[in-house]
Amino acid sequence: MLRWIRQQLGFDPPHQSDTRTVYIANRFPQHGHYVPQRFADNRIISSKYTVWNFVPKNLFEQFRRIANFYFLIIFLVQLMIDTPTSPVTSGLPLFFVITVTAIKQGYEDWLRHKADNEVNGAPVFVVRSGSLVQTRSKNIRVGDIVRVAKDETFPVDLVLLSSDRAEGTCHITTTSLDGETNLKTHYSVPETLVSQSVSRLEALHAVLECQQPDADLYRFVGRITVTQQGEEIVRPLGPENLLLRGARLKNTKEIFGVAVYTGMESKMALNYKCKSQKRSAVEKSMNTFLLIYLGILLFEAILSTILKYAWQAENKWDEPFYNQKTEQERNSSQILKFISDFLAFLVLYNFIIPISLYVTVEMQKFLGSFFIGWDLDLYHEESDQMAQVNTSDLNEELGQVEYVFTDKTGTLTENEMLFRECSINGIKYQEINGNIYPFTVCPFMKYTVYVCISTHVLYLCSLTVLMALDRQWFDDSSREELLFLKAVSLCHTVQISYEQPGDGLGDPFSHANGFSSQMEYYASSPDEKALVEAMKRMGVIFIGSHGETMEIKTFGKPEKFKLLHVLEFDANRRRMSVILQTPTGEKVLFTKGAESAILPFTTSGEINKTRVHVDEFALKGLRTLVVACRHFSVEEYEEVDQRLHKARTALQQREERLAEVFSFIEKDLELLGATGVEDKLQEKVQETIEALRLAGIKVWVLTGDKHETAVSVSLSCGHFHRTMNILELVQQKSDNECAEQLRQLARRIKEDHVIQHGLVVDGASLSLALRGHEKLFMEVCKNCSAVLCCRMAPLQKAKVVRLLKTSPEKPITLAIGDGANDVSMIQEAHVGIGIMGKEGRQAVQNSDYAIARFKFLSKLLLVHGHFYYIRIATLVQYFFYKNVCFITPQFLYQFFCLFSQQTLYDSVYLTLYNICFTSLPILVYSLFEQLVHPHVLQSKPVLYRDISKNSLLSFKTFLYWTLLGFCHAFVFFFGSYILMGEDTSLNGNGQMFGNWTFGTLVFTVMVITVTLKLALETHFWTWMNHFVTWGSIAFYFVFSLFYGGIIWPFLHTQDMYFVFVQLLSSGSAWFAIIIIIITCLFPDIIKKVFYRHLQPTSTQKSQLIETNYQGIGCVDSMCCYSEGKNGCTRLGRMVEQVMGRCDPACANRCDPMLCSLYCCSRISYKLEQDEPTASQE
Repeated sequence: MLRWIRQQLGFDPPHQSDTRTVYIANRFPQHGHYVPQRFADNRIISSKYTVWNFVPKNLFEQFRRIANFYFLIIFLVQLMIDTPTSPVTSGLPLFFVITVTAIKQGYEDWLRHKADNEVNGAPVFVVRSGSLVQTRSKNIRVGDIVRVAKDETFPVDLVLLSSDRAEGTCHITTTSLDGETNLKTHYSVPETLVSQSVSRLEALHAVLECQQPDADLYRFVGRITVTQQGEEIVRPLGPENLLLRGARLKNTKEIFGVAVYTGMESKMALNYKCKSQKRSAVEKSMNTFLLIYLGILLFEAILSTILKYAWQAENKWDEPFYNQKTEQERNSSQILKFISDFLAFLVLYNFIIPISLYVTVEMQKFLGSFFIGWDLDLYHEESDQMAQVNTSDLNEELGQVEYVFTDKTGTLTENEMLFRECSINGIKYQEINGNIYPFTVCPFMKYTVYVCISTHVLYLCSLTVLMALDRQWFDDSSREELLFLKAVSLCHTVQISYEQPGDGLGDPFSHANGFSSQMEYYASSPDEKALVEAMKRMGVIFIGSHGETMEIKTFGKPEKFKLLHVLEFDANRRRMSVILQTPTGEKVLFTKGAESAILPFTTSGEINKTRVHVDEFALKGLRTLVVACRHFSVEEYEEVDQRLHKARTALQQREERLAEVFSFIEKDLELLGATGVEDKLQEKVQETIEALRLAGIKVWVLTGDKHETAVSVSLSCGHFHRTMNILELVQQKSDNECAEQLRQLARRIKEDHVIQHGLVVDGASLSLALRGHEKLFMEVCKNCSAVLCCRMAPLQKAKVVRLLKTSPEKPITLAIGDGANDVSMIQEAHVGIGIMGKEGRQAVQNSDYAIARFKFLSKLLLVHGHFYYIRIATLVQYFFYKNVCFITPQFLYQFFCLFSQQTLYDSVYLTLYNICFTSLPILVYSLFEQLVHPHVLQSKPVLYRDISKNSLLSFKTFLYWTLLGFCHAFVFFFGSYILMGEDTSLNGNGQMFGNWTFGTLVFTVMVITVTLKLALETHFWTWMNHFVTWGSIAFYFVFSLFYGGIIWPFLHTQDMYFVFVQLLSSGSAWFAIIIIIITCLFPDIIKKVFYRHLQPTSTQKSQLIETNYQGIGCVDSMCCYSEGKNGCTRLGRMVEQVMGRCDPACANRCDPMLCSLYCCSRISYKLEQDEPTASQE
C-alpha cells in the first residue's frame, strides 16, 4: 500500500530503465541477484471517480468554477454574521446547482465504471502450469502466454509467438484503434512459430527485451532471445510482431502471444489522452460580463455602506428611541462594524450574479447538441452515417467562424482512387473504359489511329488486341514496360480476401491456377489498391502472399518471388520499397514514392520525359507516384542484409539507424515510370466553398500533394477562380530570397487591389516564411481571397492554424480533415471537424464534430451555427438583464429604509426567482429560437455576416441590455411607489399596505415583465414556448397563493401570510401592475417597429421571405413527417407525437432508436427542389 501511494505521488516510479525485460511464461532466473520488474495489472480504468473520492473530488472540481466559489463564500458569510437574508437564499440555489452537476457527472462516471467492468471481466485463456486456463482479462500479467481465437479482440498488447498457419502469420483489423478496415499481416519469428501447442509453448525458453510503454501505435522496438539446445538466437521485433489491444483477429483460427504491455500501459490506453480544453468566444464574453457585474455589486455594496454611515452621522438616525444600542454595540470597533455592514450589503445584492446561468448554459448546450445528430440533411444515406457531436461546448462557435482550413484528399475529394494514366520508359499510357492505350505509335503499325470507324460505329482497340497483333514486338521491346508492371504489382502491402461460399476466407494459392472473380484487394492506402487493380486489368495479376512468397500471374503465367525485406513507408522518406528474389535468383529492389523522393536518387531511365509526364499528370489533378528499381549483385545484397539486420536488432536509436540504412539502399535507382491516379471531387464541393465565401469565410486548403496537383484541384472545386490572380511563394531557398518574394507579392497586391488574389505556398517556403517573416507572410495571406498550401507536413498544418489563430485580430478558425495527418490542425483550431472518410477514425475521434461529407459543412455553419449563436447570445444577456431587474429595486429600497439592510422580497422569492419563476422560458427559447427560416439561411449565406465577430455580444449590446434592466427596475420600484403612495389606501376597508405587500407588488410586476420581454424577443413560437411562457406566469400566481394562504409551521415568521391574496383583491394593485408593465414594454415595441422600418438589418429583411414557408408549422421543423403534413394542425396529432407515435412512412427513414421517443425533437430541414441554392444566388 505504501509503495502504491509513493508511486501515485511520483516518488517511486515503476519504471527505472528505458527498456523492460519480459520472461516468457514468467520463467524467471533462479539466481538470487535477479530483482523482478514491477508492471501494471491488466485493468482498464477510464472512470474518473471512486466511491471514496467522488464527493471530495467532485466538490473540489466544481468549486474551481469562480461563480460556485463566489456563492459558497456568500453562503459562509451569511452563516457567520447577521445578514438581512437567510443563508437558505444562497445555499439552496448553490446546493441545487452542485447537486444537479454532481448527479450528471456521477451518472456518466457510473457508465464508465460499468463499461470498465465488462472489459476487465471478459473471459480469456492463458497458458499456466502446462495447461490452458480460463481467467478474467484483469488477471493477465506481463509474461503470460495468451491464446486468442478468430474474431476475438486482443485483451492485451501481445508479441506474436505462433499461429495455426504454418508460416506463423495472422491477419488483424485495427478498426477500433485507427479506423482502418483493411487486413494487416503480422509475423512471428522463425524460432517460435513452431510452438503451436500448449506443450511446445511450455518447453519454450525465451526472453523478450523491448522499450517501455509508448503511445505511438506504429512504433515498437524490441528483440527476443530464444534458447535452443544451449544456443541463444536473437531476433529483432518491430510493429509487425506486435498485436495491439483492441485489434481483432481475422482469417486465422487462433494465435498464441506473450503479454508485454498490460492495462493502462497498453498502447490503446496510453492514447486515452485529454484533449486541450477549448473555450468559445461566448464563454469568454460571459466571464467578462461577470467581472463587470461583480464590479457593479462591489460598487453598490460600498456605496450603501458609506451612505449608511453618512446617514447615521445624525444622532436621531444613529440611535433612535425605539432601537437603543447595547453597551457592547457602542464599544465595538468601527472598522469591524464597517466590514460587517459591507458584507451584509454584499449578501443583500449578491443575486445580481446569476448562479443559475451556468446550469442553464450547460443544459442548453447539451440538449441543443442533439439537433445536429437529428438533422436529416446531415445524414449520409450511402454510408448510413449521421453527424455526431463530440463536445457540446463549442456549439455557438460554429456561428463565428472566419477561416476554414481544409485538407484536400478525402475531404474535398472522395478518396476513391481511379487509375487514369501512366508513364512507362518515357511513353505515356491512358486508361479508357477499362482498357489501356499508349499515346505513341507501335513500331509495326503504319498508321496512328486508336479508333476504328466502320458503318458509323466506333470501336476501341484494347491493349490485349494490340499485343496479339505482334506479340514478338512486345516480348522484344518491352522489358522495361513489363518490369514496370511487375514492380507496381509487387511493391505494396495489399492483402487479398477470397470469398468462398460456406467457407469464408480461403487460401490465396488455391486460386493460383484459376483467377476468381470473388477476389478482393484490401489496402491501407486507396492509391495502392487502385494501382494493383489497374495492373490486374493490364494482365499482371497479384495473386497473394504466402509467408515469404509473393505470387503474380503475368499474362496467365504464374511467377513466384521471395520477399526478402520490406522497407516501410515513412513521412520523411515519402517512399516504400521491397527487396525480392526473382524466380531466376536475382535480387532486386522495387521502390515507389513521390517524385521528389525518387527522382533525385535515379541514375538511369527516361528521367526528363518522366518528369514532364509527372507534371502533366499533376496539371490534370492526378495524384502521382514514381516507380524505380535497383538490381543487386551478390556482394551488394550481403552488405544490405547485414546492415538491415544490425539496424533492426538495435534497441537504442533504431529509427535513426534504419533511416540511415534505407538511404544507403535506395540509391542508384533505375527509373521505370510514373502513375497518375484520379481522386474524384465530392458532391457539391464547389457550391459549399462558394457559400462559405459569400458568408465572409475565407477558405485555406492545406494538403500534402504536389504543387500542380493541388492547384488543379483548387481550380476544379472553385477554391481558385479562373479570373483570380494566382500568386506563388514556392521553391524558396533562403530567408533573404523568401523575404524579397514576400515583399514583391505585397506590392503586387497593393497595385492590383481591385483584382482578387489567390496565394500558393509550398512546405519548404512556408518553413522559411514562418522562421522570421511571420508578419509579412500574414499580411500577404490576409489580403488574398484564397490560400493554398501544398507539400505540407502535419505539424506545418497546425503551425499555420496557430499562426492565424494568434494574430492580433484573433479570428475564429475551423479545421476540417479526414486522416491522421489532420489531427494536429483539428486540435489546434478553435473548432475541429472530422470527416468520416476512408483514412481511419483518428480525425473523427479527435474532432469536436464529425460529418460524413464536406457539403454538410455549409448547413452546419450557416444554419446550426447561426441558430446556436443567436440563442446563447440572447440567453446570456437576458440572464444579466433579469438579474439587474431583480436586485436594483433592492438597492433602491435601501434609500427608504435608512440602509438598514431590510430586504424588499421574501426569502422564498429570492430563492425561487432564478430557479423556478424565470428559468424555463429562456431555456426553451435557447433551444428552439429561429430568427430566420433554415431555408432562407442556406439560400442567403450573406446573413452569416450579421452575427460574425461576436456582434450580438458586443459591449454596445451588453450595455443596452444592462441599461434596459436598470430602467425597468426603476420603473418597477418607483412606479409601485408612486401608485401606492404614502397615504393611499388600496384596500376597501381603508387598511394600508405594508412593506411585504409593496415588495410583492414589485416582484409580481417584475416576473410578468421579464417573461413578456422574452416573449417580445421570441420570433419562432412553438407550443413549448407558449406552454412555458404563460405557464411560468400562471405558476407564480398559483405558488404565491398557495405559499401565502397557509401558515407553515417550519417557518420562523409568517410575514407573507395572506399578503398575496390581499394584493390581488385590490383593483388598484391590478391597475398598477398593468400600467407598469405597459410602461416598461411599450418603448421596446416602439423601438423595434422604428428600427425594423427605418434601419432594418439583412436578417430582418430576410424574415419577410419566410412568408413563402408559412406552411411549415411549429413542430414540422423538428419532426420527421412526410412531405405535406403539418405537425400543429391538430392537438391530437401533437399528443401522438409526444407519446411517440410516429408516421409509419417516417419510421422507415428515421433511426428506430430515435423515432420512438425523440420524434418530436428531430429536425428535418429539407430543401425543396425549386428553392435557390448558394450557387444560384
